[in-house]
Amino acid sequence: MKTIFHIDVNSAFLSWTAVKMLREGSTLDIRTVPAVIGGDQETRHGIVVAKSIPAKKYGIRTAETIVSAKSKCPDLLIIPPEHGYYKEQSRKLMELLRSYTPCIEQVSIDECYMDYTSIEKSFPSPEVAAYEIKGAIRQKFGFTVNIGISDVKVLAKMASDFQKPDKVHTLYRREIQEKMWCLPVEDLFMAGKSSVVTLHKLGIFTIGDLANSQLPIIESHLKSHGKLLWEFANGIDDSEVEMVSEEAKGVGNSVTLPSDYTGLEEIEKVLLQLSDKVAGRLRAMGQMGKTVAVEIKYSDFQKTSKQMTFEKGVGSGTEIFQWVRTLFREHWNQKPVRLLGVRVTNLVGEGEPEQMELADFLREQQPEDVKQQGPSGEKLKQLDQALDKIKKKYGSDAVMRASMIKEEDYEEDEE
Repeated sequence: MKTIFHIDVNSAFLSWTAVKMLREGSTLDIRTVPAVIGGDQETRHGIVVAKSIPAKKYGIRTAETIVSAKSKCPDLLIIPPEHGYYKEQSRKLMELLRSYTPCIEQVSIDECYMDYTSIEKSFPSPEVAAYEIKGAIRQKFGFTVNIGISDVKVLAKMASDFQKPDKVHTLYRREIQEKMWCLPVEDLFMAGKSSVVTLHKLGIFTIGDLANSQLPIIESHLKSHGKLLWEFANGIDDSEVEMVSEEAKGVGNSVTLPSDYTGLEEIEKVLLQLSDKVAGRLRAMGQMGKTVAVEIKYSDFQKTSKQMTFEKGVGSGTEIFQWVRTLFREHWNQKPVRLLGVRVTNLVGEGEPEQMELADFLREQQPEDVKQQGPSGEKLKQLDQALDKIKKKYGSDAVMRASMIKEEDYEEDEE
């Protein structure tokens, strides 16, 4: 039997900022007072991306506006995010965890799965190993994590969300009736607001209610997502902890939007910005990619990902965006969008020989309604290189596309 850990940093952005402030001489630990990361205190603009436990007691929620959060707690402390610092802390955390075992699947900047089975002979029990790992993280970095332990991934994830912070919890399949079925159905992983509303209409209010419901009835109302929720409620999950090399992963950026987007124009502005970000990172690595993918997460938390693969590498932001836009238009189901992601994988060296200018080839393959008669591949490459030099000298915001000037704040992740 496999044993899987889910390791999740407690209020990651706020914890990482708190530790940094204390090391720099601050006498206030922002984890002990009503505080949030996000937005700007002067302009009162933006959203909450992380909150302290005292802030949570005021009813402040992640992703709500700063204006709303301040109305609940006028003395709320607001600290702007430092995404570069957070990425560095994430990298250091994953390095420490890989010193125990390389069997790590990082799923976001602050959480991962670990296959404990590969190191089980080194510890008396999974709980002993989890407490040792949790303690090592706190001692070395100064922040805390929750660790969920199970024999399947979804239950390990659920266990790590039990009482916080700095805790270890188990939720094996044999324990779900006692520990999980009594919980509200909205606490189930992947149970979004619209799904919960539907389940409530069916008289399903706890995870146990869902687990003991007839699957055909659930599927008739929630389709394939209903089946997934029913399986999770019953502890059914056959997914493995997947180790993915950096080269195989490629380069990706994703954003959680400040609200559910429904308009094609505003969605494509985000996709364009993500494409530019990915292209910039590829150039910094001296890489191009043969596979372009778009990720969509809807307001009901359903996710889809579509990709295209080419014989030659794609490198410029314009080229990536042309294909991302095509993929999105072909596969968007018109539902409100909560998260967007752009990824380029199947990486090759930037100097790989090409038989024709890639941008010209891409333009010829594009559908008529999105075909763009723009500059050649070589000119796009020269333009991108010139923009990189300007940004390096004057900062990343020194030059941007006109359509991006009035962009909204949202939380962005790199992959």
